[in-house]
Amino acid sequence: MTRYTPDLLADDLADLTAIRRDIHRHPETAFEEERTAQIVADKLTSWGIKVHRGLATTGVVGTLKGNRPGQKTIGLRADMDALHLQEKNDFDYASAIPNKMHACGHDGHTTMLLGAAQRLAAAPDFAGTVHFIFQPAEEGLGGARVMIEEGLFEKFPCDVVYGMHNMPGFPVGHFAIRTGAMLASSDSWEVTFKGTGGHGAMPDRGTDPTFVAAQFIVAIQGIVGRNVPSSQAAVLSVGHIAAGTPGSPNVIPSDVLVKGTARSFSADVRNLLERRLAEVASGIAQAGGCEAISKYHRRYPALVNAAEQTAVAVEAAALTVGREHVEANTSPLAGAEDFAFMLEKKPGAYIMIGNGGVGEGGCQNVHSPLYDFNDQILTTGAAYWMNLVQLELGDAA
Repeated sequence: MTRYTPDLLADDLADLTAIRRDIHRHPETAFEEERTAQIVADKLTSWGIKVHRGLATTGVVGTLKGNRPGQKTIGLRADMDALHLQEKNDFDYASAIPNKMHACGHDGHTTMLLGAAQRLAAAPDFAGTVHFIFQPAEEGLGGARVMIEEGLFEKFPCDVVYGMHNMPGFPVGHFAIRTGAMLASSDSWEVTFKGTGGHGAMPDRGTDPTFVAAQFIVAIQGIVGRNVPSSQAAVLSVGHIAAGTPGSPNVIPSDVLVKGTARSFSADVRNLLERRLAEVASGIAQAGGCEAISKYHRRYPALVNAAEQTAVAVEAAALTVGREHVEANTSPLAGAEDFAFMLEKKPGAYIMIGNGGVGEGGCQNVHSPLYDFNDQILTTGAAYWMNLVQLELGDAA
């Protein structure tokens, strides 16, 4: 079996870098990835790969059948969308679109999968079918869910599916993965505390929802500390508070809005967080003579890797960079990913690829206005995809 390594794909690096930087310069946010989708479709078509467009508005699926007979089908997924963020980098391929930026590396994810598609199309000596899934709207709007709802797996049956994401701060030439829950569910919640408000000098003549909200913000950390089992993990964070007007600081507002995020790794803990947030809000509000109106919005489920496909991913990564550079039991991360919807429907695995540590050319945090994908790992990611296809569908040499 051929072992694909970054060195074997070195001649592709310049072209892949040009593609990645072009996409970076022209970021497109959720369900608006028209230019990016056109680049993807044009590249796939030029390599002889059958292309379907239109799932989830801008999604692209390329289908490549191997030269040898085989019934197995696999899906390889990359996300295409950017974030609503003003880039602060000053290199020549920085975003040309105000308040839009590839700050999470989806430009690199798209390019790595394109690199693998080109190579595999040139020598499709494998048994079965590969679907290259280029997905829109990962950042918050659930493009994976929409693609599934619009018939992704009916139109393009997949026995297994795989995904990959870059990890800033993790060394170049390294991969990380784990069996089971690897990324958290991501939910949002909001509580509106309603009181009478009143004059700030006479709080006894009304009910003060700001006092109630302040106690609630502190109290919800007790949900994690005292209700979530110590063997589990969860996060509750407040991200938005709105009340009153800056020009009238002597007025106690009648309403206070508190919004936040909830992260967990199991259905039981997810249910517990939803229930206890409402209970704590109601109890504290009642004690303060106020009313609490709670809403809980389930967004992305926990991302759970199947054991068999995780083992395949580990082997593919080991072929790419050497087993000593593959962390096969990494700690779960509280971040979330809508590839979790695909893993709810099909067995599969999701792996992290190192984007670079200090001094290796990568920003240390995604969603930063100074983030940039490290072009040196483009061939590493492409080689990983090719090794994965070999392992799943037979030798693609």
